[in-house]
Amino acid sequence: MAVGLVVSTAFVSATPKPSTFWYQSSAEKTPWRKKQGGNINRHSTYADCASQIQGLTRKKMPFAAERLLLDMKSEGFIPDNSTLSALMLCYASNGLFVKALAAWDEILISSFLPDVRVILELIDICGCNGYIDVAVRILHQIKLKNSDLLPDIYARVISRFGMKGQLELMEIMLKQMVSMGFPVDSATGNAYVIYYSNFGTLSEMEVAYGRLKMSRILIEEEAIRSISLAYLKKEKFYSLGQFVRDVGLCRRNVGNLLWNLLLLSYAANFKMKSLQREFVRMVESGFFPDLTTFNIRALAFSKMSLFWDLHVTLEHMKHEKVVPDLVTYGSVVDAYLDRSLGRNLDFALQKLNTNDCVTIATEPLVFEAMGKGDFHLSSEARLEFSKKKNWTYEELITIYLKKYVRRNQIFWNY
Repeated sequence: MAVGLVVSTAFVSATPKPSTFWYQSSAEKTPWRKKQGGNINRHSTYADCASQIQGLTRKKMPFAAERLLLDMKSEGFIPDNSTLSALMLCYASNGLFVKALAAWDEILISSFLPDVRVILELIDICGCNGYIDVAVRILHQIKLKNSDLLPDIYARVISRFGMKGQLELMEIMLKQMVSMGFPVDSATGNAYVIYYSNFGTLSEMEVAYGRLKMSRILIEEEAIRSISLAYLKKEKFYSLGQFVRDVGLCRRNVGNLLWNLLLLSYAANFKMKSLQREFVRMVESGFFPDLTTFNIRALAFSKMSLFWDLHVTLEHMKHEKVVPDLVTYGSVVDAYLDRSLGRNLDFALQKLNTNDCVTIATEPLVFEAMGKGDFHLSSEARLEFSKKKNWTYEELITIYLKKYVRRNQIFWNY
């Protein structure tokens, strides 16, 4: 059973004061000519002119849409749900919020209720234009009309505001949702954390994660990745390690992600003893190292020129039957060339099958912390702009070595 987010005093803030609406003067006339055809059925009481009104909305002609509706009514036709909804959105999109609310009230008085898409669009427009109080009022009216729609509407509204980085509006909607007695499910709670990690500060993100924990909602993989990325971008490697420990390293439903992030937090700071110790703990805990695990270690050993540890890592990969990718090869090539040991490169590559086709399967979060080596960057550029598709590691290494040898040569044009 989903449990609602705990609403603390710090969580509650005052709702914005009602704003003064503005709209165009009715004296402004837009030339309009009655269109023939349309979806008007003279054998029926109701009429559908939604598509015509939507066209006028795109042309920013709300008063032409209004006259169309008035002419329809004068001929004895009643606008149907889609027509009223289109007119309401036409008003709202053009800043005529008083008229939009009048159309909304007309819909509520009738037997109609707009579909969820229309309601979301209206609330989105109101919120983004500073009329969040109107959006709250609309949601309360929906509760009276059909409360079964509200949980889905709230979840989608929170997601809409969150994806746009409108964190304050997202907060207001979340508080309204909780105050109406609707629980926050796992998807909404995790999305809430993701949006704060994407658009908020680290402290705001940590508060959002704390609220998720208090609600006893399990943080999911996407939210873990999002929070980890926020820490990596700010180079808060120690905080990243504390976070993954707090989530729980023994969780198996996210694979090796948490252990890999912990290893990455040490590798990014080049704490090699801690890196080795936690790797041993990972294996002892029953987790099998994957390609990302090995490449985190390989990149750290390469940058620190720890050739023995790098060779042991390659042997371990071979023993575990983990197929290396471009990152692995790049770690070896860069390690030897950086120390001017290019003549020994053939010996180092004997443990790898250079005739394999090139692949890149390492977790992208690794590059955020460790960056990409010269061989990796050069090879990626060649793979991207070359017409050839099936490159082998041997071909890339051969081309890179030629480029590396000539890097200091000066060519004169006569």
